[in-house]
Amino acid sequence: MAKFIISCDEATTICDKSQYGEATFFEKIKLNFHFLICKVCGLYSKQNAKMTNVYKMKANDCKKENRCLSTEEKEHLKKELQKIEA
Repeated sequence: MAKFIISCDEATTICDKSQYGEATFFEKIKLNFHFLICKVCGLYSKQNAKMTNVYKMKANDCKKENRCLSTEEKEHLKKELQKIEA
């Protein structure tokens, strides 16, 4: 039974890994067991999932938008980069 008990830090790490498909099956079991004990981590997981969905929606919106820099903007950016290098 002690194999299933994890800290909140471990739970948030596994939660993050799980959202990117990097968590193992055993890690997911430990995470769900932790959610039974710790409601705060369960809330973190829900909020994290919601934020991920919002960012994905925004990323899709940005992909649809075709924005190119004007020649004037490109020159200004080039000058600013040269200042940083110097």
